Amino acid sequence: MPTTTLNILSLQTIRDKKIDLLLLPWGATEPHNLHLPYGTDTILSNDIAVEAAQKIVNKGVTAIILPPVPFGSQNPGQTGQPLCIHARYETQKAILSDIIASMNRQHFDKLVLINGHGGNSFKNMIRDLAVDFPKITIVVVDWFAIVPQSSYFENKDDHAGEMETSVMLHFHPEWVLPLSQAGDGIETPFNIAALNEKTGWTPRHWNLATSDTGIGNPKASTAEKGAKYVDAVTDKIAILLEQLAKNELYPHPNNVL
Repeated sequence: MPTTTLNILSLQTIRDKKIDLLLLPWGATEPHNLHLPYGTDTILSNDIAVEAAQKIVNKGVTAIILPPVPFGSQNPGQTGQPLCIHARYETQKAILSDIIASMNRQHFDKLVLINGHGGNSFKNMIRDLAVDFPKITIVVVDWFAIVPQSSYFENKDDHAGEMETSVMLHFHPEWVLPLSQAGDGIETPFNIAALNEKTGWTPRHWNLATSDTGIGNPKASTAEKGAKYVDAVTDKIAILLEQLAKNELYPHPNNVL
């Protein structure tokens, strides 16, 4: 199957190709319990993008995957972990703005962010960029949130638990340490009930909320569970990509007052 990943494509390959969509995987650089790679969010967002893009090749749609961005927004306490990198909102917006400006100069008009990190928040950036670049459609997909976990996994995964571990076992088992070495991913909730009940929100202090940087028990993870979940997720993303490529956002886009 032809590759859709820009990092390994040449100019000769793409210079005359009709490109319908650009995909931008975006992750983070942070510990994932004791057994998963620091780049889990980046690796998996890229792999999900590749698989979804491959599913629309036979639909007559070409989606090119841009190099993934490995810098995410962290909670207090996470940056105290060795080599955890925090990217500020302003930094992320600057990166995304430069990418959109490049797209605008080159007349690409559709970008889909495949986000793999729960701490990243792109909606306000996209609103700003939609004002500055009204001809470009920007869509964000939190790949981990579009298919309910409950039908596939025994334990809810908030970070480096059963879902993420199973998906990594599916794509890259060689990068996962034995599950016997993983922590249990036990979360210590807030001491304030109203925060636990989501009446209000404040970021969790990661060093106080978890002892192993995970939230969610990974011990029941399997590659088979990961494969089934990935297939369901990428089916949904592929439908979105095909519809974006073949349709305008609204039935009558020129009838704007």
